[in-house]
Amino acid sequence: MSEQSSAPRDPKAKSDDLAFLTPGEVFDRVDSKPQGLTSAEAAKRQEKYGKNQIETKEGEPIWLKFIKNFVSTMAILLWFGGAVAFFSGTPQLGIAIWLVNVINGLFSFFQESKASKATDALKKMLPTYSRVIRDGTEQQINAVDLVPGDIMLVEEGDKISADARLLEMTDLQVNQSALTGESNPVRKSPDQIVDHDLSRFELKNMIFAGTTVSSGNGKAVVSAIAMQTEFGKIADLTQGMKEEKSPLEKELDKLTQQISFIAIGIGLAFFAGALFFVQQPFAQAFIFSLGIIVAFIPEGLLPTVTLSLAVAVQRMAKEHALMKSLNSVETLGSTSVICSDKTGTLTQNEMTVNHVWLPGGEYLVNGQGYSPDGDVTLNGKTVTFRDSSDLELTLSGATLCSNARILPPDDEHPRYTVLGDPTEACLGVAAEKAKIDIKQLLQDNPRLRELPFDSNRKRMTTVNSLQRPIDGNKRIAFVKGAPKETSELCTTTRENGKIRPLTDDDRQKIMAANDQYARNGLRVLAVAYRPLDHDDSIPKSMTKYTPEIIEKDMVFLGLVVMADPPRVEVAAAVEKCYEANIRIIMITGDYGLTAESIAKRIGIVRGDHPRVVTGFELGKMSDDDLKTALKDEIIFARVAPEQKYRVVTNLQEMGKVVAVTGDGVNDAPALKKADIGVAMGITGTDVAKEAADMILTDDNFASIVHAVEEGRAVFDNIRKFLTYIFSSNMAEAVPSAFFLFSRGLIALPLTVMQILSIDLGTDMMPALGLGTELPEPGIMQRPPRKHGESLLTRGIVVKAFFWYGALEAILAMIAYFYANWNHTGFMGPLASSGMIYKQATTMTLGAINFSQIGNALNCRTNRESVFKVGLFKNKLVNIGIIFEICLFAVLSYTPFLQGLFHTAPLAPTDWIFLICCPFIIVGIEEARKAWLRHRDNRSKGTLEGEKA
Repeated sequence: MSEQSSAPRDPKAKSDDLAFLTPGEVFDRVDSKPQGLTSAEAAKRQEKYGKNQIETKEGEPIWLKFIKNFVSTMAILLWFGGAVAFFSGTPQLGIAIWLVNVINGLFSFFQESKASKATDALKKMLPTYSRVIRDGTEQQINAVDLVPGDIMLVEEGDKISADARLLEMTDLQVNQSALTGESNPVRKSPDQIVDHDLSRFELKNMIFAGTTVSSGNGKAVVSAIAMQTEFGKIADLTQGMKEEKSPLEKELDKLTQQISFIAIGIGLAFFAGALFFVQQPFAQAFIFSLGIIVAFIPEGLLPTVTLSLAVAVQRMAKEHALMKSLNSVETLGSTSVICSDKTGTLTQNEMTVNHVWLPGGEYLVNGQGYSPDGDVTLNGKTVTFRDSSDLELTLSGATLCSNARILPPDDEHPRYTVLGDPTEACLGVAAEKAKIDIKQLLQDNPRLRELPFDSNRKRMTTVNSLQRPIDGNKRIAFVKGAPKETSELCTTTRENGKIRPLTDDDRQKIMAANDQYARNGLRVLAVAYRPLDHDDSIPKSMTKYTPEIIEKDMVFLGLVVMADPPRVEVAAAVEKCYEANIRIIMITGDYGLTAESIAKRIGIVRGDHPRVVTGFELGKMSDDDLKTALKDEIIFARVAPEQKYRVVTNLQEMGKVVAVTGDGVNDAPALKKADIGVAMGITGTDVAKEAADMILTDDNFASIVHAVEEGRAVFDNIRKFLTYIFSSNMAEAVPSAFFLFSRGLIALPLTVMQILSIDLGTDMMPALGLGTELPEPGIMQRPPRKHGESLLTRGIVVKAFFWYGALEAILAMIAYFYANWNHTGFMGPLASSGMIYKQATTMTLGAINFSQIGNALNCRTNRESVFKVGLFKNKLVNIGIIFEICLFAVLSYTPFLQGLFHTAPLAPTDWIFLICCPFIIVGIEEARKAWLRHRDNRSKGTLEGEKA
């Protein structure tokens, strides 16, 4: 048959266009036959199409990755700063600066060397062998030798090796969670597909590489292998992405450029002033200006960033979030959109029966998950199967007409686990909550025959031999299935233990109840039965039982209603995101109605009519249309992996910082594309974990919110560090300005070596301590920082240079003049050399050091009083303050260091002056913060009054 004469098919379909052909047409299309390919033909096709294996793209060589950690913009600035220190005659300082660079580079390399192994993990998910029909006989071959057109055989427990079109099957169910994220097995059928509005994973006659056969068996013709399979396309997407810099890395590069401009600009200004205004010799002026440049390079920035990130990682680990990359911590803090899966992340991934609707009343079933803990209530009163024969028969029949089993917790699995379909598993749990002994039930009522579920009938039937007869019959057929299709088989119903005719009014009530449950996103199964013992129309031999013979004249029992409930703590976490202006978009493989119900219940969508876009609809949308749709409340349902990737890409193009959650192979491309990929630790596949930046050890969405809080704290802490460092930079520059503008009449109040002792000595430990500060109260009540917002803002510059820095500079110059006039009298001549000059410069140095103690405490909060958050709560800041005082004392009293740093011992009165400095700094700043809080409270009160 020619391609032109084949059955209609989706013009956009590729390997899956076989779904729209009949089995006979399929053989023609792939040039194969029921007896399979010959070995010779298979060899030719392998030569043409290659082997059935995931290809690995060559990544960046490890030596280049290593070098990159030492040539970032900030690293280059530090290399330059070290060289300047060598050139100015202070090699020991140059070595110190370069060591900072080396340590940071090595640390970053070892962090990032945990390169993504997602491709290796993908390969492990594919089987080693496959069963095929070749040369007319069944053979077992290496899975890599499969070729298009091979006839492949699959059965329960098999991992599928290639994409294929089903030709025959018996009760075949396939777990496609690796590709769709939905754990419920999908029932397959070899029938031709006529509906072109289905996504590829909804094609019942197609099976896919990387998925697993849950039950049954089948025969299929291979349609795609290797990188052409859906599994291979995921691998290609995952490998094809270039590693991009994190928002923090981009901001650090931008900050480095800003600092370089400031440092070199101020250095050149001081060089020109010293050379032309003070008329210093060229060499002396050059060395002086180099010292100023080094002073404005924050050598402690990289160690502080690294420490801040590392401490945040430790704190996040305690909140069940494991970070694979340090820079990802801050990325979380700038997240503006979270694209979340539904199953297992927002919900418990444990189907739970919550209602049993019977003609005689509606029962509520309490308890969560697969644990039998819980009960059944009617009108608020707890009941058991002994209180209602209708309830007992409904739950017993549903359980007997199921194949799933629940395994109790053990050492390897701390929670209840399911063997089989989760929808069936929860039926037995509901029966146990009604105090039915499941083990005894199955033992007393053995199954004699099963009529498997199929997608046309939408139901399953079992025939059981009962120990206790029902309606005088011991041989009973139980049916469970879709409410409409099942109720149409029924002619009678059971109410309060009595059988009566099923009226049209009854049917309307059944469907009305079903529709109401469905609107709330719940899944509904109908249960019915038929006595067989005294029915002459039933064949004596059970082998002759068919659906047409058995599934009629049934007695309707009731509806069993179930859902995968939201996690208990998710609603509060979603509310926290809402307060923090972080948007959550649900992207799921589940049905739209179910997704919308869950989204409304936990607060992800708040409007009455959010837009639900299916994968099929998304495929027809342009990127511009998608961006427009993403501005409003939206839910994506039944989407393919590349579509999730596309949503993330469009959000990023809109300027959003995107976090993505996922657990399956299908999520890997989006996890890698996202600014921050979040994988599930319990239910997540190795592929998802390798592609992600963060792993949730408890699979809990609430843990993401805790991590966002820590990420925001990291950015805040880096800004606190900058404020602290630049404050001393200002105080270091002002004494030099006095020297310049006095044309040398005021001897240099602070020497270059003393400036460097602050930057590389006394300031380092408190600055590192600020990097470990806990998140401030209210940090999640503000919006994410704007895209591209700089670390160094105008507010920080003003605060650091013209507030903290100005206060320090004033105290430093007072200390310098005080030390001089303490010996020469008020307004006496200023010393330019000798012991008095050294004591004066030591006092300038000490005033800056002790003022920085106050600044270290001030920088811990932006608005809140430092006394409220705990004056001594940050242990590393406390240690830093002690270190600062001790180092200053060592510099002042050690003879060798006195000569190197031009210091001298101080008198007791000098120490009293210095001790007062931090109290002055803290007192003035506390008054400013109190005024700011008062102003904020007044503004808040005014707004609330206007609303009222």
